Amino acid sequence: MFERVLSFLKDLPSGGSRAHAGEDDPHIAAAALLYHVMNADGVRQDVEWERFKTILGETYAVRGRELEDLADAGEKADNEAIDLYAFTSVLKRHLDPEARKAFIGLMWDIVYADGELHELEDNTVWRVAELLDVERVDRVAAKRAAAAKAPGSESKTGDE
Repeated sequence: MFERVLSFLKDLPSGGSRAHAGEDDPHIAAAALLYHVMNADGVRQDVEWERFKTILGETYAVRGRELEDLADAGEKADNEAIDLYAFTSVLKRHLDPEARKAFIGLMWDIVYADGELHELEDNTVWRVAELLDVERVDRVAAKRAAAAKAPGSESKTGDE
């Protein structure tokens, strides 16, 4: 099923060059949200940056310059944003419920890339999940799955 969701995400329209795409580009919206959660705790670790780029590359089948452009566009969009709704509204229009759940799983993968859960990261994923209408049970299941794969997976998830 995960492969089906990744296939769906790859097929999303990109709106032209990612470096100059409009605000309605779902690839940039996704990159911005993934970038945002990576920086939620105020510390961008190399392992998180590499996981961010790996997720973008695998999800959207991009490499090299195109991957760098997408990562840069996501960073720029996040830095210029005033809220998360601008990005979640784009994804909500373009993703079905299963793909939205899978996207929350990708966010958790970035959160746990460094093997730690920070309360600001947890809160960010919670807010994005709420805006995407992803149910609590699905958000928590994705969190547990990501935590189980994380370095030092014996760490607690801090489920509410």
